[in-house]
Amino acid sequence: MKIALINENSQAAKNELIYTTLKNVVEPLGHTVYNYGMYTAEDKTQLTYVQNGILAAILLNSGAVDYVVTGCGTGEGAMLACNTFPGVICGHVVDPSDAYMFAQINDGNAISLPFAKGFGWGAELNLEYIFEKLFSCESGQGYPKERVIPEQRNKKILDEVKKVAYHDLITILKNIDQDLLKGAISGEKFSEYFFENCKDEEIKEFIKGLLA
Repeated sequence: MKIALINENSQAAKNELIYTTLKNVVEPLGHTVYNYGMYTAEDKTQLTYVQNGILAAILLNSGAVDYVVTGCGTGEGAMLACNTFPGVICGHVVDPSDAYMFAQINDGNAISLPFAKGFGWGAELNLEYIFEKLFSCESGQGYPKERVIPEQRNKKILDEVKKVAYHDLITILKNIDQDLLKGAISGEKFSEYFFENCKDEEIKEFIKGLLA
């Protein structure tokens, strides 16, 4: 699995801690982490939580990654931004039980974490346990186990509803504020990681045009 880490400006100083913790948990499981920044609070590219959602949608809908780990101060704004877009099912995860139940019940492809609220003593341990519960076993297997059939059915229903509830991503990208969009894809490593892994030619060509 290809996992993207995206941090917005208010919590960018924690990027290295989050990245290292995520990498240490998931790489032994065979997953790869792509750190899309922000890397420090002083980065030239300053991402807002809204731009986290835009970037997450581009990465997931293009197949450049399979999963997005993001967040903001409370985790709420980044979650709402992610869920604004098609092809993204983002959960708000505070602790390991949230991570496990979101993975098993909702089978999403993104999480938003609170990187300021409650982020004190043992924060890196909480992150480690969250990532373990999220990525160490196959998702969508139900919790509790006797609920697996209705939960899997509801996930399929949600997927179908999302298909008709949104415009396609290219239409959205054409109509969204272009400065906001260009800011979301102007990170230091974006072009290197995105074009190496993108599987959707239409999205790839559109992004190339924006960056030209």
